Amino acid sequence: MAKKESIDPKDLTVEQKLKALFQLQTMLSDIDKIKTLRGELPLEVQDLEDEIAGLTTRVDKIKVEVAELKASIAAKKIEMETSKAAIEKYKSQQENVRNNREFDFLTKEIEFQTLEIELAEKRIKEFSADEKYKSEEIVASEESLAERQKDLDLKRSELDEIIAETKQEEEKLREKAKSLEASIDPRLLQSFKRIRKNSRNGLGVVYVQRDACGGCFNKIPPQRQLDIRSRKKIIVCEYCGRIMIDPELAGITIEVKPEKTSKRGKQEA
Repeated sequence: MAKKESIDPKDLTVEQKLKALFQLQTMLSDIDKIKTLRGELPLEVQDLEDEIAGLTTRVDKIKVEVAELKASIAAKKIEMETSKAAIEKYKSQQENVRNNREFDFLTKEIEFQTLEIELAEKRIKEFSADEKYKSEEIVASEESLAERQKDLDLKRSELDEIIAETKQEEEKLREKAKSLEASIDPRLLQSFKRIRKNSRNGLGVVYVQRDACGGCFNKIPPQRQLDIRSRKKIIVCEYCGRIMIDPELAGITIEVKPEKTSKRGKQEA
């Protein structure tokens, strides 16, 4: 069995290109609808993850600061004990001095070590106050972190549930869209994606509705409508820039209301 030769996207007629673009637009719109079902949940999950990461970093940083304060307090306590031991030694030496000069020297050393003890006590009080404040901050931050984690778990659960329900359908649509994109001229596809990106409702291709653009609803001149129906070239809306096609190509049947006949007309008939 001979393999079917793949057609070069550039060799497609304008009608085939427009039809492929509209089919692609339909698939992408279906994917957008699936995303809409998720609402703001993905953004809310991302925001909570960022907030939790920030709180975690903050808590870790404060814990390091608390550990440093504890180490500083312990070091000051050791300095105090060292100064106290030195004072006891100097006082003992004062009892065996040989002259006033030695006594005065030891007295000055005792005074110096006493000042060192007072300074250490002051620093310990300051460090202890900072440690208490930061420890309380850790508790508050961890409580906030726990609350945010609960919120995140709930939002993730909701998002995972929605994704599970729509994942298979979305994957099928993406595969079909990817396959269809390969059959579209790269330059045309790039233009379509750019138009779609700049469009609020994500529509890059629209069909004519009641003599107006189906995207921005501005009236289309009769000659331009004829050009669209002829499918001989790509026509874009001069107002919104969307690619326009005729309803028939989009598979849309426009109902034509029958003209009303006057009673007088019936009588004359």
